[in-house]
Amino acid sequence: MNDRIEIRRLRVNCHIGVPDEERAAAQDLWITVVMAPSQSFDGLADDIARTIDYAAVAGEIQQLAAARPRKLIETLAVETADLLFSRHPLRRVEVSIEKRILPDTDCVAVHLTRDR
Repeated sequence: MNDRIEIRRLRVNCHIGVPDEERAAAQDLWITVVMAPSQSFDGLADDIARTIDYAAVAGEIQQLAAARPRKLIETLAVETADLLFSRHPLRRVEVSIEKRILPDTDCVAVHLTRDR
């Protein structure tokens, strides 16, 4: 089954970075999640209660990011995957986080894939 739901480049605002000075001010990150639900789209019967509520997922991710300061975007990626598995019926989740921090680059990014 290859059915997936994707939220692409959700903007989150959080305190993140290794130096204390970087964490002092909130900054934007962009998070993409690709979720493989436990049930295929064929069995949804056009009923939102049977699928993943992506508006809820977006809000959960934004709340998680803002909840506390972190040093590493890698940490936020792991926490995001754990959160989604704990709240939604998923077989697989992929998390990508982009951060605009290095000069002469568009962004740096981390990518994580977890299977249940």
